[in-house]
Parts: sequence; C-alpha cells; structure tokens
Amino acid sequence: MKKVNVIGAGLAGSEAMNYLLKRGYEVHLFERRPEVDDEAHHTGYFGELVCSNSLKNKQLTNACGLLKEEMRRMDSVTMEAAEKSEVPSGNALGVDRDLFAKSITDYLLSFPNLHIHHEEVKSLPKDEVTILATGPLTNGELMEELSKIIGANNLSFFDASAPIIRKDSIDFSKAYFKSRYDKGDADYINCPFTKDEYVNFVYELVHAEKAMLHSFDTHYFESCLPIEVIASRGVDTLRYGPLKPKGLERPDGSRPYAVCQLRQDSKLGDYYNLVGFQTNLTYPEQKRVFRMIPGLENAEFIRYGLMHRNSYINAPLALNPDLSLKNAPNIFVAGQLSGVEGYVESSCMGIIAAINAARKIEGQEFIPTPTETMFGALIDYLCYASPNSFAPMNANWAVLGNIPKDAREQAIEKALAAVSSYWAKANGR
Repeated sequence: MKKVNVIGAGLAGSEAMNYLLKRGYEVHLFERRPEVDDEAHHTGYFGELVCSNSLKNKQLTNACGLLKEEMRRMDSVTMEAAEKSEVPSGNALGVDRDLFAKSITDYLLSFPNLHIHHEEVKSLPKDEVTILATGPLTNGELMEELSKIIGANNLSFFDASAPIIRKDSIDFSKAYFKSRYDKGDADYINCPFTKDEYVNFVYELVHAEKAMLHSFDTHYFESCLPIEVIASRGVDTLRYGPLKPKGLERPDGSRPYAVCQLRQDSKLGDYYNLVGFQTNLTYPEQKRVFRMIPGLENAEFIRYGLMHRNSYINAPLALNPDLSLKNAPNIFVAGQLSGVEGYVESSCMGIIAAINAARKIEGQEFIPTPTETMFGALIDYLCYASPNSFAPMNANWAVLGNIPKDAREQAIEKALAAVSSYWAKANGR
C-alpha cells in the first residue's frame, strides 16, 4: 500500500485525506489537536471552522459560488458536509460549525487506512511525499524549517473571529428578522441603531481595551479587519460597512441609522454570530461594548471573538505549479498556508495537492490545472504573482480576467466543462 503523510487536519488536510483514502493510500495524519491547545480551535474535530460559520455566497454566478460547484465535481468532502449541516443564511452557505466538522471527522475516521498521530511536527520528512496543511496557525520550529527550505522569510497577517451569542438572550422587542432587500428568506436577526446609539457605540468601541498580541506585527488582512479597526477609520465607516442599514427597514417601514446583523450559527437556531464583528477587544470589553447594541443588552456570549496570527508563504518564490515546494518537491503545500484566503479556497487546494501528490508517487505526469477554472486561476496567481507585493487571494472574477457580468454565464459553462475534463484525466478516465 502506497504511503502519504498529511500534516494538519483542517479543511485542506481533510480534503487531501478524502482523496487519498478513497484511492487506497495509507495516510498518516499528524495533528497536534487536541493534545496541543493552539488558542484558536475549540474542538478536536477535523475541519473545524475557526472564524465565521459562512462559506460565503452559494450562487453559481458568484466567484466563490463557482468554486464551490467546481469542488462538488471533484468529490469534495467539505461541500458534502456543508450540505448536511447547512443553516438558513440567505444567499450565503452557512453551516452549523459543530455538525459540519463532526460530519467530516466521522466520515474520514471510517477508513481503516487512516493512521493518526496526535503530535506536533517540528521537522519535515526529507524523502517521503508529504502534504503540509498546517494552515495559518503554522509557527514555531516547523515554520522556521519551512522558511529555511523556501529561502525566504515567511509572511504573516493577523486574523480575527466574531463572538457568538444565545438567540434566547436577544430582545426581540427591538430586534427583528429580515434579509437585506428581502432577498431569500428572512434569515438574519437585525439590531437597529438610532443616530445617538450608533455614535455612542462607535466611541466606546474605538476606546475599548484591546487584548495584547503575541507579536508587534499587526498587518491585518483587509477583508477580515477587526471591527474596532474599521471604526477607528472614521465615525461613519461602519455605516458603509458591516453596519450599513440599506435594505434593512424595520417592520414598520422606517429605516434605522445603522444595523448590526446576526447570522444563525447552529442547526437548531439557538446560537447566532455577529456578522462582521471580528475583534481583538478583551473579553470583558466585548461583553460591555457589544451589549450597547440595541437588542443585545442582556446578550449571553457562547464564545467571545478572538484574534490570532495567520501565516502564509510567499508562493511565487516557493511553489511549483503542482503546489510542491521548489526546494523540496516531495513536500506539497495546501490550504491557507499556500497563499489563498478563505475556507472554500483553502479546502480546494487540499484536493489539488492530493491529486498531484498521488501522481508523483505513481510516476505519472503532472496535469496542469486549467486556468479557465476558478481553482486553476487561483493557482496561477499563487505561482506567477509578483513576489514583492504578494498577498493572500480569495476567489474573485478578477483572477479569471475581470470577466464582465454579461459574459459570466459563458465563463461558468467553460469552467465547469474544464473541471470535468481535468477530474477525468486526474483519475485516469
């Protein structure tokens, strides 16, 4: 039986295991949780979602929606688990995070050819094919060794997660259900601000005590800024960002000055997270300041927001087009560590890394990923972007060449045909 090592049981590692286990490989998984507390995860499940419970837009006309469909056609365990654990989230694919991760874990544990080693990896095998999927929390001796291999300093940024509260602690004499512009079902809980309430909230938010960071490097990722950082850019910034009131009129038809939205976080609908409220406030300050939101005066927090350091490599300097390291071609890098951003993007890289690792073991030629697909365009970006200005990238129409809206239907058809052809070649059909 052919052997492969997978380091890390996040989304990318889970996708890699799924592909390899189904093809009879002896997979040795190295996962430090739950023996080692990384201060970001809360369970020992594979594929645990650390930040939001949303896998972003599920419509095919959306760039990430297209990527999801591409993954479905490549037998994605992430997409299968999402379908089983989906919760109402309008046009977004929201999931019950515990059911989602448990579904992935239970399925992968059913394979007898999976061997689990609960230990922290500090060095990389020199002669064994290994998929490195340790994610954005990669640090310590492993990151130091990786930096030496790629011959360049690793890059990093800080990411943050939002708080989760109990639904039954929300005051529905103030809050109401509605989706923006009434698109889809009324899946979101809305907490409306008056102008005075909003101004006072922003003041307290900006001046609240922040938690100490473990590093002086505070290069934030722009699409996941802490709410207090956004607020510090101007009193009205939140009203044009996560607290924008457009399309969220009250039941009486009046328009609030600003609105905080909450999205369902559990299948039963008993937990909700504060949309866009990634934060680095201390826990006592989160409780004090976020209870200033109308309707959340008595909010019971199930989980507070948390900031953590995310790491990624300078992909154009480090990666081959098959996602292997230029200076160590037996090591394949998958997930967010490779330089993509987002749950879906990270998990997709796990599928591609596993395909390429398997072909290497079997002595087969590398199949280039089709650049007319969303996943192929992302890999093309990883390999050929400027290393001097490289930053993590998520699925978007720009990587496919800024396709105008009136041409996207044709582009979607082309992408899905290309992924079907790629998948057939990858599996010898």
